[in-house]
Amino acid sequence: MEQTELTFIDLFAGIGGMRLAFERNGCKCVYSNEWDKFCQQTYSANFGETPDNDITKVDADSIPDHDILVGGFPCQPFSLAGKKRGFDDTRGTLFFDVCRIIKAKRPRAFMLENVKNLCSHDKGNTFKVIQGALDELDYNIFYKICDGRDYVPQHRERIIIVGFDRKRFENIDFEFTLNPPAEKPVFKDILEQDVDAKYTLTDKMWNCLLKHSARHKAAGNGFGYGIAPLEGCSRTLLARYYKDGSDILIDQGVGKNPRKLTPRECARLQGFPDDFKIVVSDTQAYKQFGNSVVVPLMTDIAGLVINKLLTKE
Repeated sequence: MEQTELTFIDLFAGIGGMRLAFERNGCKCVYSNEWDKFCQQTYSANFGETPDNDITKVDADSIPDHDILVGGFPCQPFSLAGKKRGFDDTRGTLFFDVCRIIKAKRPRAFMLENVKNLCSHDKGNTFKVIQGALDELDYNIFYKICDGRDYVPQHRERIIIVGFDRKRFENIDFEFTLNPPAEKPVFKDILEQDVDAKYTLTDKMWNCLLKHSARHKAAGNGFGYGIAPLEGCSRTLLARYYKDGSDILIDQGVGKNPRKLTPRECARLQGFPDDFKIVVSDTQAYKQFGNSVVVPLMTDIAGLVINKLLTKE
């Protein structure tokens, strides 16, 4: 990809999924921040730099000037799978550190990512606060819930919030005109051929999942394990996948228990390239990929943001 000379910063960087998206569009990363030490290890192995940590203690003025602020601010406070406390949760207030940096550095644009439940949390009040804060900073805001299933064989909905500096662009418009591949990927495409037996569920774990599923089914609930369809797409990969893998299991035929995905398969399910280095334990890798983004979807949206900036120069 030809360099655009546009720069970006990577906040709440995780293992660098958003960085890959913007670098694939020719942008240069000038600063990264991620507090988790295991994510820092993976990030360092793949990008040759260790992210800064604890965004709450970073002097915003010390951050390099940049064109685009990028960040997947912590989603646990707003997630359907979490406690959903929103701004009552310390992690939720990290959004205001994003605002603090935007105010200090005034990037031309930003791109933020979060779980789709951000829109409906607290009857929509949380998202109104977020919109209001960004609007008060004098940015035009555009957002959409996007599903990664057109890019990878996984149903994964996330809200993307894009903003452009009104002081620079008075009447800017933006549309999420996505350009996914013509042929949808299917789940079998991400599977490895020779998989270690350690990824097969033990009899104890499999029987536990069967009993758990039966209890919920009898109670009329929809909870239970999920066998991924080889010719379709899987459920959402979650950070808790390391516990039992129950959301995405692979059928191994008669006489064998299902197995979990390997970390490399999780990477593929999120659209990471096969040369992406996995340097942590399986448990940490599952958490990292479960918390990450669908790279090709983010690459597509990043391209739209960048093209908008380039055409407005």
